[in-house]
Amino acid sequence: MLGKNKTNVDKIGTLISAEVELQGDLYFKGGVQIEGRVIGNIIAEEGVAAKLCITEEGYVEGEIRVPKVIINGQVKGDVYSNDHVELAAKARVTGNVHYNLIEMVMGAEVNGNLMHNGDQQVDLGKGASTKKDDSNLDVDYSAAEPG
Repeated sequence: MLGKNKTNVDKIGTLISAEVELQGDLYFKGGVQIEGRVIGNIIAEEGVAAKLCITEEGYVEGEIRVPKVIINGQVKGDVYSNDHVELAAKARVTGNVHYNLIEMVMGAEVNGNLMHNGDQQVDLGKGASTKKDDSNLDVDYSAAEPG
């Protein structure tokens, strides 16, 4: 039968409830629903079907790298998806959204760029660099005039 060997990612195996604030990176496979706060990156295990749901009360501050993402809460950070991104009516994303397929309901907000992956697959794995290195910046502030 078709689909018999597929993993059911519609099953939510992990819940971050409204009373929880998680500080640090979250690595997972399967399904995760966020009703609370996550301060850190959320990364699905590479090569495994995974789904992330952020409810209306949910808040994420960090990068998201998950094949299937449903957002109805607030995200401050870039979102990377090789499969499907769904932005529900209460979704508020401050960052870029990289997607293959996107569904955006009236009322959803994206303060950033929508970037279609096309045939390119973005790196969703742990090896992705999530930290910005500003140590090699050369900035000359001497030309700035106080104003």
